[in-house]
Amino acid sequence: MYRILAKTTLTPVTTEYLIEAPEVARQAKAGQFVVLRVHEQGERIPLTIADYDREAGTITVVAQEIGSSTLRLKSLEVGDSLASFTGPLGRPTEIEPDGTVVLVGGGLGIAPIYPICRTLREAGNHVIAIIGARSGELLFWEDKMREVTDELIVVTDDGSYARKALVTEPLKELLESREIDRVWGIGPAIMMKFVTLTTKPYGVETIVSLNSIMVDGTGMCGACRVVVGGRTFFACVDGPEFDGHQVDWDLLLSRQRYYVEEEQRALELFQQSSQQAESQETSRS
Repeated sequence: MYRILAKTTLTPVTTEYLIEAPEVARQAKAGQFVVLRVHEQGERIPLTIADYDREAGTITVVAQEIGSSTLRLKSLEVGDSLASFTGPLGRPTEIEPDGTVVLVGGGLGIAPIYPICRTLREAGNHVIAIIGARSGELLFWEDKMREVTDELIVVTDDGSYARKALVTEPLKELLESREIDRVWGIGPAIMMKFVTLTTKPYGVETIVSLNSIMVDGTGMCGACRVVVGGRTFFACVDGPEFDGHQVDWDLLLSRQRYYVEEEQRALELFQQSSQQAESQETSRS
């Protein structure tokens, strides 16, 4: 169960996995996420559902190799199985025939906006997507995104591919020139913060996905607590999508820094143990 059916390298640090998970696929909806473990004692990794096929019984997830757990995931091959694959979790995206909508995907955030774009378009919306990355080599799914959008804008921070700009620049241009009914922003927390700062003067509802800090995915551990509109919520059960204009971004970013530091320590230990294992293997041979 939970076999890896396909594995595709998208960028030097990003990998797409097609997972056999029929029970999850039957119930999955855009905006939801899964929590997987590489092995029985492994860390729980939350990943937004990037695609699902109910007939084939498969779920697609995209992971960035930024820590020890995602590096272990990367080491698995087609045919290997995951220890667990729990989902779908969280509340799905609220899909309505709004009119013209803009979805902004930054970096890894490109993957989760894909099914949302598709579902919004099926509901009759005019879908504009803005996707961006630090450089061209970190950009992925451009062709897939064109299939589920009416308009696609591609940018890179350094200008190595497409237009040189931050994702907020074309977003502001759209807000100034078009009537935009709703905006989604998914990506790094700092990017989502500036997306909401860009849309706020125009009074456009802006939805963000806060699934980056999670552990158990059921609301029991409290790791994913966020303050929205002055109230405390748990991103895993109350979200992961929230009104971006109501999020306490300073608090969220400060908590994220702590988790990044802890993950960096874990990564260093993982790399040390891997080097020791390689050294021992070399000595035996």
